Amino acid sequence: MTQASARLIVLRHAKSAWPEGVPDHERPLAGRGRRDAPAAGRWLYEAQCVPDLVICSTARRTRQTWDLVVAELGAAPEVVFEPRVYEASASALVSVVRDVPERRRTVLLIGHQPGVQDMVLSLAGDGDDEALTRARVKYPTAAVAVLMLSGTWARLAPGTATLTDFAVPRGVHVRRSNDA
Repeated sequence: MTQASARLIVLRHAKSAWPEGVPDHERPLAGRGRRDAPAAGRWLYEAQCVPDLVICSTARRTRQTWDLVVAELGAAPEVVFEPRVYEASASALVSVVRDVPERRRTVLLIGHQPGVQDMVLSLAGDGDDEALTRARVKYPTAAVAVLMLSGTWARLAPGTATLTDFAVPRGVHVRRSNDA
């Protein structure tokens, strides 16, 4: 593959719960999150966006999102649980991604708001107008942005990628009495 074919996929973690007394870093997924994360994994598989490297925040909700996504991919890519992704700004996230080895062609970053949305909008200098508009208006839980890079990981900067897709996969919402 050429350098221009590198893809960055940015996934906001699935819907989390807010249990009383639980520190933010340890908040688990809510029932809806446990349904939506596998749907995001199926979307990635069907869109042929299976990563060869995953960079995931160390927060419990992002790790749980990844566990449910990977079960749908039909592959087991290398995963790095990166503390710098938790509560990171857009510029901090770009710094993390700049460290990706050039041999990696499809990278999935699983992180948090507002950093993931700000990073996607900053990197997407152009692209599908509908996708950009949707990403600007709202970047909901379990949303997936796909960016094509115009250069190397090390030279990633504002305006150096094209947003090619923005999706919000949702799972089947069957209400059960024990659902959160």
